[in-house]
Amino acid sequence: MSQSVLLNNLEHKDLRVIAERSAAYGDGVMFSLTFPQEFRQVQAHYPIVFRATSDAAGYEALALFGFEAGENLFLGPQGWDAHYVPLNIERRPFMIGRHGDELHIHIDPEHPRLSRTAGEELFLPYGGTSPYLERMHSVLITLHQGLQAMPAFIQALVEHELLESFALDIELNNGAQHRLSGFHTIHEERLQALPGAALEGLNRAGHLEAIYMVLASLANFRDLIARRERRGQPHVA
Repeated sequence: MSQSVLLNNLEHKDLRVIAERSAAYGDGVMFSLTFPQEFRQVQAHYPIVFRATSDAAGYEALALFGFEAGENLFLGPQGWDAHYVPLNIERRPFMIGRHGDELHIHIDPEHPRLSRTAGEELFLPYGGTSPYLERMHSVLITLHQGLQAMPAFIQALVEHELLESFALDIELNNGAQHRLSGFHTIHEERLQALPGAALEGLNRAGHLEAIYMVLASLANFRDLIARRERRGQPHVA
């Protein structure tokens, strides 16, 4: 596993990032992290699901792109087939690094997007950062802040027992079958049964809208299944 390094305008002054979307550049993934402040954009295209984690938060939220590891049904010959790319995908190969109390941009020196000859420049020839790098800085800060707020949202879901595991069985027209499991979603009946005070508390904390964005996103499973249908039989590992 490669180590991140602090981005600087001396060592990396000629570095460029290939911004096109392709499995060759690391986009062939089944899902990506997302967070409540991003749910409104994500739910327009992707199902939002939850996965249990071993850390203190207990769960993480994911934008789902496919039904099995390595499958991204939004990748095609023309790149990424959706109007919105989740920030955790867009930010690669960059990441946030902490030095004391300050946050800095780090970069994965082994990432396939990096080039010295093609792609978006990071630093201007006569000094200063490029508009592309400024955009990545904004993306990283938004992503960092969103993930920092995630534990409070998860805590509220757990407190009200609003997470339930689910399994989705898919049968294609050619008879091929596949099961999606290992994820959680919002328990809609429990949500509807919450007393007014609980709903008001969720709303005041800013969680209620995010919950309904998750529920709305589940309609995207129809599109995801249709995309798999167009691709044909599931890959067998």
